[in-house]
Order: sequence, then structure tokens, then C-alpha cells
Amino acid sequence: MQSLLLKLVTKAAILLLTCWIFWPSWGIPETGKKIRVVTTTPDLKALVEAVGGDRVDVESVATGDKDPHDLEIRPSHLVKLKGAELFVRIGLDHEPWAGRLLQRAGNARLFPGGEGHLDASRDVPLLETEVPRAGRTPGHIHGFGNTHYWLDPANARPITANILKALSRLSPGDADRFGQNRATFLDRVDRALERWLRETAPYHGTRVVSYHNSWPYFAKRFGLEVVGFVEANPGVPPSPAHIGSLIERMSHHQVKIIVMEPYFSDSVPRLLAEKTGAAVVKLSPSVGGAEGIADYIALFDYDISRLVSAFREAGIPKRQESGR
Repeated sequence: MQSLLLKLVTKAAILLLTCWIFWPSWGIPETGKKIRVVTTTPDLKALVEAVGGDRVDVESVATGDKDPHDLEIRPSHLVKLKGAELFVRIGLDHEPWAGRLLQRAGNARLFPGGEGHLDASRDVPLLETEVPRAGRTPGHIHGFGNTHYWLDPANARPITANILKALSRLSPGDADRFGQNRATFLDRVDRALERWLRETAPYHGTRVVSYHNSWPYFAKRFGLEVVGFVEANPGVPPSPAHIGSLIERMSHHQVKIIVMEPYFSDSVPRLLAEKTGAAVVKLSPSVGGAEGIADYIALFDYDISRLVSAFREAGIPKRQESGR
């Protein structure tokens, strides 16, 4: 009898041990599950990772070395979205392809208005909101305000506030951790911003021309004046008449710097440089746009360093020397 009882107890113990090993959900909560996030841009990916830390698995649809306004939807993009719990976008009309992408992926929770859809522009102070929305205008006019708002590092605060709310809603138990991650990250941004402002302060008021209208937030934060664009309309190649007019304007304003993104052709900027004596400076508007730009802070380190070096090489007088 005792032998039979011992065998039954032994079998029960083995069964319980097997359940404990292979079915941890029986009485023991599953740990280590990450929130799967898809962002439209690598800049948003970097910001989600800054808030989410090791509790998120983030992929970006666009890459930093290509024009984010024009994206060819691929099967790999759809695969990313099918299993995602959160979709984060720049919003406004920055990603004209986003609606088609979501429809083709078919993950209803990521649709606008769904619990897994986040427009990161919410509560961000926008520039150029007075631009009229004209459906027949060629190119991609920013009809709801300029969309490149992440290029002011101060806007990391409202963007990450939106991300914090979304992640905390999906994983309430991690809300405190997400909040601490965000506070640590914003402290790093604030300290870096003080340095960037010191580096650019001597050149406040410097006039530049940019290829695409990507830089109004950056220019406002760091005291630059954009006096013209290589594109007559965003996304539209310049006509000979526009190029001639821009050469006159650059000469009149003594513009010595042309800022452009690395993924656009530099043929027209080089022509403008030959005619005016200006220098062409390629700045990255996005994380991953050049070697070494691995995160949000590295993006501004790269752009500020290249811009200040270009100012020095072009012989642009510092503010205290020029009396501006």
C-alpha cells in the first residue's frame, strides 16, 4: 500500500514539474514579451526605442537614406505590419503612402482611430500651417503645416509624450519604466541642445538656401534664415526660370551655403554653387541618413558639426564680428 502511494505521489510530482517547466502560464505570468511597433520613419523608431527600451521591438518602414515622401510598398512592409501592435507615423501629409500600406496589410487595430494607431504630430507646435492645401498643385505641398517637426530637438518632448501614452496603454505594467526612460532621454536631449546652441550661436542670422523645404524647424531653433529653395514646389524639379531667379536672390542676399538632403541629385545645387560661389552642404534629415547616425542625438551631432564646419570654410563671419 505504501509502495503504491509512493508511486502515485512520485507521478503527481513529475506531472506538476512538467507543467511548471513547459506551461509557465499556469500560475506564473509570462515575462519578456515585447510590444511590436512599426514606425514610418527611422526617426520615430529611434524615439520609440528611447521610451520603450528593452520592452519594445521596433521596425521602420522607410529608411533614412531615401526620400520618405515617396515609398514603394513591398511585401516585407506588409509582413512587419501584420503582427504589429502599434503603428507610429509622422502624420499630417508626410506619408501619402501610409493609408494604402495599412489597407493592404489588413491589421485593423492599426487603422486611423484604432488603439494601435499613433499620429506623433499631436500637440506639436507646427510651422507653416497657413500654407493653402491645393489638390491640383504639383509635388507634395504640406497643406496641414510643415511635417519635418522632429528636426527641432525641442519637439522630442511632445513626440515622446505621445509615444509614452501609447506604450503605457498597451502595457500598463510598464508605464513607470517607460516614464523613467523618457525622462532620462529628455535629459540627454536638453544637455545636448545646450551644446548645439552654443556651437551655432555665432552664426545666428546666417542666410541659406535649401533644396527641399525640410529645415524650417531646424532653422528656427538654430537661428538660420532660409531665403529660398532649389525646388519651386516640394517634389518638383526646378525650371530654368526658377534657377535664374534663385541665382539672383542668392547674389542679392550673399548666400554662401546651400543645404541639401543626400538622396536628391546635386546637379542643380552644384550649378548654383558655380554661379554664386556658395558651398553645397549635405545634411541628413533622418536617423540612418549617413554613416554613424544611429540615434536621434547622433542626428543633430552630425548635422550641426557639418554645418558649422561649412560656415567656417565659407568664411562666414561670426555674429560678434559682423555686428549682426
